[in-house]
Amino acid sequence: MILSLPEQRRPSLFREDEPVVQGRSLLPEAREPGAHIPRFGDRNIWNFNGILKRPANCTAASWMVHFSYELEDPYWNLLTREFLMVTFNPRHPEVLRRGVVLDGYSAPGTLIQMASRVRTAAKWAHKNGLPAHPDAWTVQDLRQRVIDLAAAGTRPDTVRGHVTALKNLAAAVPVLSLPWPVGDPWPGQSARSVAQLSTSTKLSTPAVPPETWFPLIRAAWAYIHDFAPDILRTARRHDELLAAANPSALDIDERLEEWLADARNKIPLHTAPSKDQAPHVNWSLLTLLLGYERDNYGVFSASGCKIKRQRRALVLEEVAKGRTTTQALSGELVQTTRPDGSTGPWHPGIGPRPLNDLKTVLRNAAFTLVVGLSMMRDSEIHEILKSPVVEHYSTPAISSTKIKGTPNRPGKHWWIAEPLVEALAVAEAVSLHPERVFSPVGAGNQDGTIVGTRMLASFVKFVNTNRAWTGLDEIPTTYIRPHMFRKTMAMLTDQFPNSEIATGIQLKHLAKRALANATTRSYAASDDSWARYLEDALDNVKFRKIKDLYERHTAGEEIGFGPGADRVKDAFDQINATVKARNGDARTADTLLRTTRIHIRFGMLNNCTADHTNPVGAVCLENAIVPEGHTGPLDERCRPDRCANSMIGPEHLPIYDSHQRKQLQLINNPATPACRRDLAEREFDITRNVLKMAGEPQ
Repeated sequence: MILSLPEQRRPSLFREDEPVVQGRSLLPEAREPGAHIPRFGDRNIWNFNGILKRPANCTAASWMVHFSYELEDPYWNLLTREFLMVTFNPRHPEVLRRGVVLDGYSAPGTLIQMASRVRTAAKWAHKNGLPAHPDAWTVQDLRQRVIDLAAAGTRPDTVRGHVTALKNLAAAVPVLSLPWPVGDPWPGQSARSVAQLSTSTKLSTPAVPPETWFPLIRAAWAYIHDFAPDILRTARRHDELLAAANPSALDIDERLEEWLADARNKIPLHTAPSKDQAPHVNWSLLTLLLGYERDNYGVFSASGCKIKRQRRALVLEEVAKGRTTTQALSGELVQTTRPDGSTGPWHPGIGPRPLNDLKTVLRNAAFTLVVGLSMMRDSEIHEILKSPVVEHYSTPAISSTKIKGTPNRPGKHWWIAEPLVEALAVAEAVSLHPERVFSPVGAGNQDGTIVGTRMLASFVKFVNTNRAWTGLDEIPTTYIRPHMFRKTMAMLTDQFPNSEIATGIQLKHLAKRALANATTRSYAASDDSWARYLEDALDNVKFRKIKDLYERHTAGEEIGFGPGADRVKDAFDQINATVKARNGDARTADTLLRTTRIHIRFGMLNNCTADHTNPVGAVCLENAIVPEGHTGPLDERCRPDRCANSMIGPEHLPIYDSHQRKQLQLINNPATPACRRDLAEREFDITRNVLKMAGEPQ
């Protein structure tokens, strides 16, 4: 028996040449002969790049495990490698044979975290005078490690991660060849309870402040909808010029003379003025416009030979005549109203260098819209591939891959509206990556990773820097992260799903069914900073609906049936009489509608006209236990057929008619159980009473 360390109890269960990756799908290049797959015997680094598929939002560094610093010690190095092998391969035959079972799915990122927790434990031991290796530690030492973490102000969820690592090390002792304190330091306790992590379903993720959210979404939509056509047109023109450029400029004199003879051609200027405020010719762009590669701009050198100086003088003579432009590539740009009240193009001039920056801005604007309005996670957005918009249940949706908590990476769909379709088309147009929509704009960095947080920050900075030209509102530079938009959008779709936001973008693409699980319900919880905006939006939606009812009533259309509808009609008649008595117009009617106390809660099966502050006659409150703090009717106990506050609208009748016919089918079906038939008869009576109230034939 050969032991590499004197403290070893037995040889390691894993061979030195044993692959770290087992039972997982390898990338094609990792299956090629000679490909290096991390081995258990690799003591410095386990590199999973090119071996396992890396999420698009993860950097190459996050796919490598480094056994550095404290883990360079042979004892800690071997212990950590064995622990990570068990963590990464829980179905390994030797692991199962010894009865070791570790919960959860481990990705390379998890191994990095586990290695870090072992490393910091070794560092803590050295700092506090403990033995250098854990063979002389006790379970109490491990408990003290967690106590010290909490005392240092470490966040509870971070403490939980360290507790999980220590508990898993204790569970892995039968597999480890080196000693580790035997026994679970916290038997019968979960890592969450040890870390005193709250079990509340309330989400700690904050919403994006409305003062930031509104101008940010408006700015992103402006760049995608208004400015993107100018940028993409300029990019196409630039690509055409580059493709047709001649590497040799031997005939440039003839070409220059011909070009200047056309009065439509103007000398391109740099947008940024020189120090002396004199026009500064963009010589490289002029060379490209003449049909030559930009590197030939030296033919206009001021310090060159006589003929070069003559060419330069000829161009500057035209500049002195005012024959210049900063829009040589783009042509006319969209006009905007600027903060000082003036009107003009939204950009001072799109040259080759600003063009690359603007492509990046378009990508960032598209990312902002998608993360802001789709409720997709950052990782899911980065996984979007080209041509992502598909039909899902006859509705436009984004097709992407779910990463979080799913080892098999299932495909998933997110319903979207037209603005996001447009944003994805723009992002795809500027993407040079063969597959991904969101990728580095530079041609030489397509394998690089872009960070969602940086894209948001970069877009905010760019918008604020260029407000003098674009006329967009300033965006407060508050703390924003991609997951905060998911929280914000969930809240908005839950609390005013039919309202318009930003520049008329409507939230029709998401419904409450998207909020079906506990996590998204906590995401949808209200936020204090949004309370005023939500209240105003709901009031505006309600007023528009009441105004529509009033206009239909005054036009002689039927707006509803039942006692509640009769009261609303009486109120509308009084308003109409007052308007006529005052010789008023539509504005007078609007004012009276806003000031008259008309209580309508619009619903799917009926409209409730009860006054929430004094719900007299509300059947739903009879013999009911009203929750503490609740005011108004109880929607879930509504009885549209019996309540004096019920208003059945024409839009509700098809639902009741369909429901009545369905109950009749159940009643007349001999196979229907007696208890189910009794329920169907009660439902039939309710629908019959509602339809009778509306005067519908039975």
